[in-house]
Amino acid sequence: MKKTISIIVLVAVLIVGGYFISQKSSQSKPEPVVTTNPTQSTTTPSTQTPVQNATSTTIGKSVQGTSITAFHYGTGNTELLFVAGLHGGYGWNTSLEAYELMDYLTENPSAIPTNIKVTVIPVVNPDGLKKVTGETGRFAPSQVTKNQTTLVAGRFNANNVDINRNFDCQWQASGTWQKKAVSGGSAPFSEPESQAVKSYVESRDIKAAVVWFSSAGGVYSASCAGPVSAETANLTRIYADASGYPAYDAFEPYEVTGDMVNWFAKNNIPGISVLLTNHTDIEWAKNKAGIDAVLKYYAK
Repeated sequence: MKKTISIIVLVAVLIVGGYFISQKSSQSKPEPVVTTNPTQSTTTPSTQTPVQNATSTTIGKSVQGTSITAFHYGTGNTELLFVAGLHGGYGWNTSLEAYELMDYLTENPSAIPTNIKVTVIPVVNPDGLKKVTGETGRFAPSQVTKNQTTLVAGRFNANNVDINRNFDCQWQASGTWQKKAVSGGSAPFSEPESQAVKSYVESRDIKAAVVWFSSAGGVYSASCAGPVSAETANLTRIYADASGYPAYDAFEPYEVTGDMVNWFAKNNIPGISVLLTNHTDIEWAKNKAGIDAVLKYYAK
């Protein structure tokens, strides 16, 4: 009997001791740290700040009311603009390119020269992106539909306008895409998405612009009814030489009217169109080399 009682007491001691040990352990365990991805932030400054003064600006809204956001990295006075997602879901890999750049700048703040501010607009056409991915912002490649009809529809905004035919450089109401006629809108900047870019650019002193499209595999100089400027030619050469993409003075497969990058040139902003090789890959190693070369060039 005494042996049985001793065993019971021992078990009780072990249970009570284990309880207090577990309580002490749970009290000393630190709470998990939750960080907010800057691509999901609507506040300024961003809630994730490995980069000093990383901020975001809502520059406008889409036809369906989705915010179009510019993200800023660095604190310099020389602003370089990187843009993607003009063709929404059809060019979904260009937006992933921009998000990859944002991650790179977040993780490598020293990559930004002290005199530089990098601004990234990852999605100009969020309504078109949503048609293809179900999202208006960051998404996973697995979310992209494989339906070709939907992919093509994702190129246009909710008014069925090609945003990259809606800028004021040789604008036409009916533009061309490959062998197809596409809407350039009722007038230059008739669409809220192009208005958002216009308002932002005109309110800033943009030193140079890099815009991603897909697909052709090359770097194309911007110009508007005139010769390519010397600074645009320099920008084209620098990005092309570093990335390994071929360089071209102009896009010649078919006429492009109302083009955003050519509108930059019209406003004396050196600009290049970087066309990724296909519609699925971001070719980050190539583009990182081009980006780094551009940052280094303007670090003066």
